Amino acid sequence: MAARFSFRSTIILTLVGILAVIIPFFLIKAGILDPYTAHIITMGGVNAIMAVSVNMIVGITGQLSLGQAGFLAIGAYSCIFFNLDMGMPLPLAAACATALTTFAGFLIGFPVLKLTGDYLAIVTLGFGEIIRVVFINLKTLTGGPNGRQFTTAIVLNGELALAVVTAVLVLMLALLQNFLRSTYGRAIMAVREDEIAANSAGIDIFRYKMAGFVLAAFIAGIGGSLYAMVVGFVKPDIAQFLKSIDFLIYVVLGGMGSMTGSILAAYVLTYLQEFLRFLQDYRLLIYPLILIFVMLFRPQGLLGTKEFSFVNFVNRLVSLNRRKTGKEKADA
Repeated sequence: MAARFSFRSTIILTLVGILAVIIPFFLIKAGILDPYTAHIITMGGVNAIMAVSVNMIVGITGQLSLGQAGFLAIGAYSCIFFNLDMGMPLPLAAACATALTTFAGFLIGFPVLKLTGDYLAIVTLGFGEIIRVVFINLKTLTGGPNGRQFTTAIVLNGELALAVVTAVLVLMLALLQNFLRSTYGRAIMAVREDEIAANSAGIDIFRYKMAGFVLAAFIAGIGGSLYAMVVGFVKPDIAQFLKSIDFLIYVVLGGMGSMTGSILAAYVLTYLQEFLRFLQDYRLLIYPLILIFVMLFRPQGLLGTKEFSFVNFVNRLVSLNRRKTGKEKADA
């Protein structure tokens, strides 16, 4: 029974992942989704990846980081550098950029994670600003404050961009959920809940904090590479403090600890920001108002720490159908 359930779960998740990639692709090909809307959805996917990165630190590891936009910038600029300056193919350039961003997270994590609470937030905030200033002054590699254009024939656009970003997001979410259910994932969450109790149980606190921090940097590196591919232009301003706050808002609204909640919030707020563009600068008031209402009426976020599960959803539908069929047979 367990093996059958596992096989059925795998089939359900595989079908959901394939449909999530194929349906938008055909909607664009059929003209139902215009290029502008497709681009918004694609950027929503990139923002969702960054929201997962922030949630890995804030919601899962239990540490407050305000510098994830710095990792986004490292991934984006590294992808351009490896592709244009080093002549690497785009997939290899993205892989190297992600590896470099992960290594940066590893180096920064050693001094940073010895701090907690507000001190950790302040140091990570400073890290993001340092990255921004460094990229502004590295004019030969980054283009300085004017940024650098990603000029290559295979930069992602249109239906290809949407399909690739969605596929990466679905695959990353599946792998991350499996990781969180593993021994390492449960140890990280144990550290989040109570460091003293986790230490008493023999869990190396610093080691698992580092694991969560480095994994978040890895995800941000992927997000940065995709950002460079989709937008085609990168400025040092993407490492600024307000960008990190945007990602944190997705996490707070979706629910700290809920990956699917963060992803949902990222898509909704990305589209809402574009939909309200006719309000000009007044649309910037929407985020604070949304946060105020969430903190007042739903402080745990949309999903809290719960995850939406397609497997459970399908299983409930099957169970309801069986009950209905059994009841009809009994009545007959």
